Amino acid sequence: MHKHDETTGLAGHQHSLDPAVRKKELLREGEFFRAGVAHAKASIQHGIKPEVMMRTAFDHTTVALRTKADALLKPTGANVAMLMPYAMNALNFVRQRRLGKPVAGAAVAVGVLGWYFNRKRARKAAKEA
Repeated sequence: MHKHDETTGLAGHQHSLDPAVRKKELLREGEFFRAGVAHAKASIQHGIKPEVMMRTAFDHTTVALRTKADALLKPTGANVAMLMPYAMNALNFVRQRRLGKPVAGAAVAVGVLGWYFNRKRARKAAKEA
């Protein structure tokens, strides 16, 4: 049997010694438990829907990419939230002027030049070492 000086309830409280009061406490705890089980069941049923799973995967991917971008921008003192209004204005400008392909080509060219100069610098540093 339970010792009456320790907590025995689900909520971490001491049960009453009076049987009628204890019965009411146990019934209330049972109601809370059943409500928790029903909530967990509904949460699982909601979570296994394909559209919810896709949205969750999209959210996780977005958070991962934003965290990575913030880590890359950290040395500059900037972050994604601070740069997003400027990026949206630039994207809107490109869309309105229909400059998507030229801008994408320029971005690829700048990326290739950056890669080339970084490789060249790494080779120079390796020769000096």
